[in-house]
Amino acid sequence: MKKKKIAIVSDHAGFYLKRKLLDFLNKQKYEVKDFGTFTEEMVDYPDFGHKMAEAVAAGEYELGISICGTGNGINMTANKHQGIRSALCWNEEISRLARAHNDANVCALPGRFISESEAYLIVRVFLETDFEGGRHKRRIDKIPLKLY
Repeated sequence: MKKKKIAIVSDHAGFYLKRKLLDFLNKQKYEVKDFGTFTEEMVDYPDFGHKMAEAVAAGEYELGISICGTGNGINMTANKHQGIRSALCWNEEISRLARAHNDANVCALPGRFISESEAYLIVRVFLETDFEGGRHKRRIDKIPLKLY
C-alpha cells in the first residue's frame, strides 16, 4: 500500500512536538515535507502555515499536519485557503470524525495541550481514516464560498 505524502508545519510552540512527529512519520515510511519553523525561536504561525496550506491545496501533498500552542491560530490560517478543510484535533475520536465525516485534509494539533503519545494516536488515526462520503459529501460540497 502506497503511503500518503504529508506536509507538516509548526510555529515555535509546536516545534518540539513537530520534531517528534517527524520521527514517527519517517519510521512509518511516510513521505514528509517540513515547511518550518526550523528552530524554537519565536515566529508568527501564518508565515509558515500559509506555505503548508498552499502546498496541500495545490495537491502537492495529500494531507497536512499543523501545530501551534493551541492549534487554533494555525488552523484558522490554513482554513483561509480554498480547498483546505483543517480540523482542530485534540483526541482520537475528533481526529477520526474529522476525516470520516468532514474529509479534513489538515490536522491541526494543540502542541501545548496534548502529550506525545496522544499526538501519535491522533495523527495515526487521521492518516488511516477514509472519508465516508454519502450524506457527508453533500455537506462538504457546500463549504467553499461561491463568488457571484
